[in-house]
Amino acid sequence: MSGHSGRFRRWLSRAPGRSAIPGTTAAGSGTGAPQEEPSPGSGEGQRVRRSWLTRSVSREVFLLQLVLVVLLVAAAVVVFVVQTQRDTMTDARHRTLAAAESFAHSWGLQEALNSPDPTAKLQPLAEEARKASGVDALIVYKLDGITLTHSDPRQIGKHVIGPYAEAARGKSFTRTFNGALGLSVVSAAPVKDSSGRVIAIVAAPVTVEKVQKSVNRQLPLFLGIAIVALALAGGGAGLVSRRLRRQTHGLGPAEMTRMYEHHDAVLHAVREGVLIVGRDGRLVLANDEARRLLDLPADAEGRAVDDLGLDHRTAGLLASDRIATDEVHLAQDRLLAVNKRSTSPYGTHQGSVVTLRDTTELRWLSGRAEVARERLRLLYDAGVRIGSTLNVARTAEELAQVAVPRFADIVTVALQDPVLKGEEPAGAGTELRRTALAGLAPDHPLYRVGELLAGVPGTPVAEGDRAGSIVEPDLAAASAWRSQDPDRAQRILDHGVHSLAVVPLRARGVVLGTVDFWRSGSSPPFDEEDLSFAEELVGRAAVGIDNARRFTRERTMAMTLQRSLMPRGLPDQEALEVAHRYLPAQAGVGGDWFDVIPLPGARVALVVGDVVGHGLHAAATMGRLRIAVHNFSALDLSPDELLGHLDELVTRLDRQDEDADDAPAITGATCLYVVYDAVSGRVTAATAGHLPPAVVHPDGRVEFLHSPVSPPLGLGTGLPFETAELTLPEGSRLVLYTDGLVENRGRDLDTGLAALRAVLAGQDRTPEDTCATVMRELLPARSADDVALLVARTRRLDPSHVAEWEVPRDPAAVGPVRNACVRQLAEWGLRHLAVGAELILSELITNAVRHGAGPIHVRLLRTRSLFCEVSDGSSTSPHIRQAKDTDEDGRGLFLVAQFAEQWGTRYSARGKTIWASLAIGADAPAAEEEPPEKGAE
Repeated sequence: MSGHSGRFRRWLSRAPGRSAIPGTTAAGSGTGAPQEEPSPGSGEGQRVRRSWLTRSVSREVFLLQLVLVVLLVAAAVVVFVVQTQRDTMTDARHRTLAAAESFAHSWGLQEALNSPDPTAKLQPLAEEARKASGVDALIVYKLDGITLTHSDPRQIGKHVIGPYAEAARGKSFTRTFNGALGLSVVSAAPVKDSSGRVIAIVAAPVTVEKVQKSVNRQLPLFLGIAIVALALAGGGAGLVSRRLRRQTHGLGPAEMTRMYEHHDAVLHAVREGVLIVGRDGRLVLANDEARRLLDLPADAEGRAVDDLGLDHRTAGLLASDRIATDEVHLAQDRLLAVNKRSTSPYGTHQGSVVTLRDTTELRWLSGRAEVARERLRLLYDAGVRIGSTLNVARTAEELAQVAVPRFADIVTVALQDPVLKGEEPAGAGTELRRTALAGLAPDHPLYRVGELLAGVPGTPVAEGDRAGSIVEPDLAAASAWRSQDPDRAQRILDHGVHSLAVVPLRARGVVLGTVDFWRSGSSPPFDEEDLSFAEELVGRAAVGIDNARRFTRERTMAMTLQRSLMPRGLPDQEALEVAHRYLPAQAGVGGDWFDVIPLPGARVALVVGDVVGHGLHAAATMGRLRIAVHNFSALDLSPDELLGHLDELVTRLDRQDEDADDAPAITGATCLYVVYDAVSGRVTAATAGHLPPAVVHPDGRVEFLHSPVSPPLGLGTGLPFETAELTLPEGSRLVLYTDGLVENRGRDLDTGLAALRAVLAGQDRTPEDTCATVMRELLPARSADDVALLVARTRRLDPSHVAEWEVPRDPAAVGPVRNACVRQLAEWGLRHLAVGAELILSELITNAVRHGAGPIHVRLLRTRSLFCEVSDGSSTSPHIRQAKDTDEDGRGLFLVAQFAEQWGTRYSARGKTIWASLAIGADAPAAEEEPPEKGAE
């Protein structure tokens, strides 16, 4: 055995008679006397006896503690019972004496005693006092011993026998004796007259049985506490016994000796160095393998690790408290894997254990593994970083940046022009455009970003699908590469670039471009293994670039479609001053839209809608809904009727498309339809699941025009839509918007509406300024949803441009009204329209008188056009038709259509209105230039 074994054993058993392992006995005695060898076959018997003794000692300790606890608990119970009984008897004496004296000195007692029937007066008082004081009886005796009161009525009138002589002498006393109620504690007090003479005795007894019951009621609680204390003490004794068994480990001297021998054999026979370093930085133990690996001197144990001639990095690790796991250290020509752990959790000696393993032969394998690990990490980072945005150029830049400098010193990406525009890549031979570049100084000789690269024969793109990856380990010797552009090739070589790998960007079997990897300076040249990794890296990036290309194409198509479907300009009208904004979402084109639709009779419809989702489907759906609203508004329907027809249309379209897998339902679209009448200032609004419009009054007050709640379009509920109406003063602003303006992930709807109210309130702004302020204050930097905003400031039609007449239902009334209308046109300077207007009014009024119902109302409106309106109470609408030669009527509406620019019918709750418009013309004279005629009706 090595000499270190003895030193290690001496170190473990440094304290005489004490084992290095807690709870065990040392192998030798404190005096160093040798231990006798155990006889054969005696080991098992000694283990049994020692185990029995260990268990016996713990059992004796347990029983001793248990007996002590039982004795203490029993003594406590006895003391408690005795003390409680004593205290209860004392309380009974005090209570009976107080009751007797209190009753003896009570007011009116002497008068009752002197009455003809003392018992009748005293018995109720005595019973009441007995119950109040808690005694068993209040007994009143005369000096002759006759009982006047008693808790047992049978005892009243009997002669009492007892030790009452002391009370008869005028002195209170307390005694315990066996009376009529049994063994009792009795207190007696004399009753004295005004002269001090004793005239009666009051006794208050409490039975001993009642006192004992009071004691017995407290005894279970104390016994329960005693049992709990006994259980806790027993559990504690059990834990002490268990701890004692764990400390002994059940090991004897023979087992300890055998353990030391095995420990020495394992310590010095393993092919791994073991060091134990103390808290003070001195070497405590080193096995043979550690001495060989570190070339330690013979007297290394006990010396500081800094004095052992070790490498400063290794010595610093051994002297510090730092934990190490498989750290690689160089010891002379060996590469050692070092592990270090603290010994403090496993023993009383504070220090550290160090293991050394020679890994010199694994250096080459570890280098290869490190390269593989680094490339796997690079592939993972590429998967995370490349494709973070759906932008073709940005994805190409991410590919170039992730590969520099971990794989190549320079990376360039060139893509086809159609790919950059989101279009399908062209065939072979297409020119490439430099899209991304990373790793070069500003004075580099390569093509700049944005420059066009000609497709040179022999390159992967020029060869098309037949081309593969190319690697040039030595560019200086690559004649084909140098011949493509000798001057630029020489400048590249002068820049220090010496190796090139070209990999085509291929997705879905089509080449999108190329990626060039360059190495310069001291970097190793590319080989076939590097080329394989480059293909893997580029293949992953190609998917991201192709996804970005396809997204760009879809976004471009959607934006083109949306621009073609959205209003390109606002129509001319005089009722509202309108401004608008539309902001597409960052994620793609959405389905928000708005519209301004002039209506006859100085009215304007404002429309805002929202289609759930983004992309082509949302844009196409938005266009379908916008066209439908235009068509329905041409019918001059009320807002609720229009939304009802639109809901039916959407439901019908959903049913037609429900069998098509690629046709999502339109369900989820919302719409707000608002009609403003410039004559009356009346606003009528109806909503299909859309947010309410905001109304800003001229004084800066803001309110929301809440229509009755209605579901979104296409749900097929069949519920009618309802309207909300409000009359606005001139100069008010109507604000219509979509939910992207007031709601996002960081702000709920109520908060957004409150913020919109705050932005709109206050000073008066033009619609254009209002749009700019709202978009600036409410929208984040990057909006996840598209936003449509429409702001309209109301105007009122000049009352002088409105003329109205009520017409009796009499054919004779047609002429006067017609003449009055002609005179009104003359006042407005519109005589050139008199003939057409007179014919139209004559026909419309005559039809209303003949076929309509009262009341009949005629109105002329002068706006940019002249509107002639005839209203009646009938809902029957006339229809234009081609009259036959034999027909005597049916040509009136035909003539109206010939003279009028437009004509139509709209319905209301009170009937219908037939209107016709005439173009005024730019050369019409102004009203103020021609004085009105007098005498107009």
